[in-house]
Amino acid sequence: MAEEGRIGVDESGKGDFFGPLVVAACYVGPEHLAELDGVKDSKKLTDIQALKLAQTIKATCPHSIIAIGPEKYNELYLKFRNLNKLLAWGHARAIENVLEEVDAKRVISDQFAAGGNVVKAALFEKGKGVEFVSRVRAEADLAVAAASILARAEFLNKLKRLGQDFGMELPKGATNVIGPGKKLVAMHGAEALPKVAKMHFRTSDQVLEKT
Repeated sequence: MAEEGRIGVDESGKGDFFGPLVVAACYVGPEHLAELDGVKDSKKLTDIQALKLAQTIKATCPHSIIAIGPEKYNELYLKFRNLNKLLAWGHARAIENVLEEVDAKRVISDQFAAGGNVVKAALFEKGKGVEFVSRVRAEADLAVAAASILARAEFLNKLKRLGQDFGMELPKGATNVIGPGKKLVAMHGAEALPKVAKMHFRTSDQVLEKT
């Protein structure tokens, strides 16, 4: 029965201008199924549902959550110069952390970049010994769905905290952010933007434009 267990990995915040990039890995085995009722792809859940389910998953399953805050994200993006390479690095670290806790034989990831090859290349010794499955709509798998919920909940919590630190609400997404971005710059100066936002988004130029 132990062979049925697997690690799912997913991320949140990739398409959001404000807030961190969060990668989560979660091991789900047969022994966890009874506790994971209601777990499904986080995109099909409300924020409140995701935050609540994340607490259950954390208490039930071995997991790792890597939150890359905006300042660190901007630094790493300059280093990697490629979002898929940065994602692969985060996925690999989260997977390795879970493999320190459980001896899983399979990892399932959503498909991005070269069929997951970049993730496999970024794995360390432990990770290179597992079967790595990269597929479209991987969130249909319970382990990936659990990871997606952990990642989204952490993103929501970090985004809220960032907003509190700067005295304003920071919206999710990338389409309704120019106004709030300009407000942030007016309140705290242009140097505050890299502390809360992903600067390689074209939106950053629009926010910093003089009007």
